Amino acid sequence: MRSQSETITLASGDVMPNLLMRTRPPILRSIPAVYLLTAILGFAGGPLTADAADLPVKAPGAPAYQWTGCYGGFNVGAGASGSDFGSTVDPGTHLVGDDPGLVSGDGSGSANVVAFLGGGQAGCNFQTGTVVVGLEGDFDYFHSKPQFSNDTNTLSDGTTPFTVTQSLTTEYLATVRPRLGIAADRNLAYITGGAAFTRASYSESYVDGAAPAGAGLATISKSLVGWAAGAGWEYALAEHWTFRAEYLFARFATSNGLGAITDAGGGANALHGSADLTIQLLRAGLNFKF
Repeated sequence: MRSQSETITLASGDVMPNLLMRTRPPILRSIPAVYLLTAILGFAGGPLTADAADLPVKAPGAPAYQWTGCYGGFNVGAGASGSDFGSTVDPGTHLVGDDPGLVSGDGSGSANVVAFLGGGQAGCNFQTGTVVVGLEGDFDYFHSKPQFSNDTNTLSDGTTPFTVTQSLTTEYLATVRPRLGIAADRNLAYITGGAAFTRASYSESYVDGAAPAGAGLATISKSLVGWAAGAGWEYALAEHWTFRAEYLFARFATSNGLGAITDAGGGANALHGSADLTIQLLRAGLNFKF
C-alpha cells in the first residue's frame, strides 16, 4: 500500500505516483556538504597560510669557534732571570789560615735582572667538547746576565782588600710543552708544562791586593735542560688569527765552574764557583691558525 507522501490524487480521482517527493539517494545528499566543507577549509586555510608565512623566522646562531688545528706565530715580552751563586776556595799557598773560608763566605750571594724576550712559537691543538689539548714548541732570544759582586772586604789581616764577582749569562730560552685548556667559544684558558732549554755561561773572578797580588777565574759554558710550567689565555680575533698572553716559570740545574787563584810567587788555591738559574717571563703573542 502506498503511503500518502508517495501519491497525488488528481481532480479526476485518479491516483499517480509523487515522483518529486521521493527521497534522494544518499550520495546526492552528501554533495552539498562536501562543497560546503571545501569552501570552509579554503576560506580558513587562506588566512592561516598567510599568517604562518608572516611569522618571523629565528636565524640559527653562529657555531662556536673551533680550536682544532696547527698554528705558528711570534711573541714579545720580558723575563726576570735569577741566580744563587756559591763560591768555595780550597786551602792552598796564596790564601792561608782563615782566608780561604773568609773568601768563600763573602763570595756567595744572589742576583736578579730583567731582560727583553722575543721569538716565535708553533704547535697544534685538538678540541673535543670544551676541552682543548695541544703541544707547543717555542724559541726566544733571551740575553740576560744576573751578576753578583761582594762588597769590597778585607782578608783576615784587616787591610788587604779582595773582590769576588760572579755572573751567569743566557743567550736564549726554548721550551717544548703540552697544553691543556678549556674553551668558551673564542676564549681559551690553559695550563702548560714541559721541558726547557738554554745555554748559559758562568764566570767567577777573584782579585786581591796582597803582595804578591792574587787573581783567579773559574768558568763554564754549557747547554742546560730544565722544566717550565705556567698558564695563559688565548682569544680568537678572527677565523685564522689568535692573540695570547702567557706566564711561564722555568728552572734549571746548577752550573759549576772550576779554576784557581794564583800569584806571581807561585802561590795557588783551587777556586770553585756555582750558579743555578730560574726564569720568570710574561709575554704576548700573535698566532696564525692554518
